[in-house]
Amino acid sequence: MERGPAGGLANDQGSPDTLIAVSAASHRSKADKDPAEWLPSDGSYHCTYAATWVGTKLRWDLAVDDAERQALLGLAEDCAATTVVYEPAP
Repeated sequence: MERGPAGGLANDQGSPDTLIAVSAASHRSKADKDPAEWLPSDGSYHCTYAATWVGTKLRWDLAVDDAERQALLGLAEDCAATTVVYEPAP
């Protein structure tokens, strides 16, 4: 099985956030980087991206390292109106 965003399973049919269409260049620039190392070039999408990332981490009960945690906390300061939504993986 392939790993998707934030380490979730790429073939997870239970989450609409598993696969998001992006350009090939964007896909290559992101690679396996977390939010401490990469954010979408469109700043207006940062809050949605962070919420999706956190939701995937929570869904699969995945750990975060300190740099990732600090980056997400920094994003959260600018995203007070954004809500993280997720269902625990089966």
